[in-house]
Amino acid sequence: METVTYEVGGMSCQGCVSNLTSALQGVQGVTSVEAEVGSAVVQHEGADSEAMEGAITGAGFSIGQPEFNWNDGAVWKQSAHNTKWCLIGCSIGDFGTIAFFQFFLPDSGWTTMSIMLLAMFNGLMTSIALETVILTKQMALMLAFRTACGMSLISMISMEAAMNITDVLITGGAMLTWYTIPPMLIAGFLTPWPYNYWRLKKYGVACH
Repeated sequence: METVTYEVGGMSCQGCVSNLTSALQGVQGVTSVEAEVGSAVVQHEGADSEAMEGAITGAGFSIGQPEFNWNDGAVWKQSAHNTKWCLIGCSIGDFGTIAFFQFFLPDSGWTTMSIMLLAMFNGLMTSIALETVILTKQMALMLAFRTACGMSLISMISMEAAMNITDVLITGGAMLTWYTIPPMLIAGFLTPWPYNYWRLKKYGVACH
């Protein structure tokens, strides 16, 4: 029995893991495949290495990580899509919290910092909840929840911070108006987008 480990590029989700596993299991001589986003460990009995590599590339992935650059339009597009879903999830909890204090508890005595921190926390929670719902189309509920919790907190936290800082700079406090929401959304989208591109391009891992 022999074991070989492949570094696999172009993977971004559990669907990719399933596709890669199926492709490698179809190679004659392969006895087991343990794949995750970015790699695959293959046990085989005399399987042809070219056949295994062909199965990987034939499934739409690359072997090894390509040299990093900022010029991949397809990755910019995919990372923008991922960032968009993250923004939707974060905005639900964030805006909802600010609106609650603004319209229902205007004299709560909470400081702007306290409201913003709660808004950021709730934004993270709703983003995880939304991502869990999306992932249930690909996997079981508990696995979807664990996957969503393991998504990049750096992306979500930077997004939340950008939105709330923008709000404070414009209004001087925790307040939603028709002219603050668009800048908040733009700042929330643009701040983590380059990081999401880098993570997807370099490691084949999507934040959302």
